[in-house]
Amino acid sequence: MITIEYLLTALVLVLIPGTGVIYTVATGLFVGKRASVFAAFGCTMGILPALLASSFGLAAIFHTSVVLFQVVKYAGAMYLLYLAWQMWRSAAPLEVEEGQAERSYVSIAVKGFLLNILNPKLSIFFLAFLPQFIPSTQDSAFVSMLLLGGVFMLMTFVVFVVYGFLSGSFSSMVVRSRRASIMIQKVFASSFAALGIKLALSDK
Repeated sequence: MITIEYLLTALVLVLIPGTGVIYTVATGLFVGKRASVFAAFGCTMGILPALLASSFGLAAIFHTSVVLFQVVKYAGAMYLLYLAWQMWRSAAPLEVEEGQAERSYVSIAVKGFLLNILNPKLSIFFLAFLPQFIPSTQDSAFVSMLLLGGVFMLMTFVVFVVYGFLSGSFSSMVVRSRRASIMIQKVFASSFAALGIKLALSDK
């Protein structure tokens, strides 16, 4: 069931930059490597509700409900625009004070979680993607969906951590240059805004 074809396909999909990758890279740059792990963890856990919804068949109902799809879609778009505005108005690199580190890391993970849980197309993606790799002779499609989805989540976490650590390696250089820091933050802010607008204007 977990074939080389599935692993390669899933890896390609995970490597493609999206909101989760952008968020994790931004966190690595402006907060550090350790914070990027929490960002990666939050984004990965945000996949779980969509995976469960697909496994239980709820995504099919979600796909047919225009109102529900629109509500979640616009909520996700507004959240992306909020993150864009929050980053754009920041005049200095994000910092985590030692006494507030634990709370800040939790906040970073929660933001990553919300980025994916507010993506209405994620559950539909799983419903369309995972069944292709489940043999027709398989007795329990539910267990197979969970297993394949679990592997996808693990790959997502590992790849995102690598992205975060790579970006975190340049963190000190970015922090030392205020101009570079502000410019890069605005680039990320523009990316979030563009993704938010794209999501709001997208169809099913």
